Amino acid sequence: MILLGVVLLVLGLVLSVPILWTIGVILVVIGLILMLVGSTGRAIGGRRHYY
Repeated sequence: MILLGVVLLVLGLVLSVPILWTIGVILVVIGLILMLVGSTGRAIGGRRHYY
């Protein structure tokens, strides 16, 4: 999710499409939150790991 967010950020900046940039920021933030909470060992949505 973080990687997809970064790709969308770059595409949004290069192609000057603000909606891609916005979606990229949202995906990066959600991905970082899931990574941090998942690394503490807590299950998120019934799953311990997201691969």
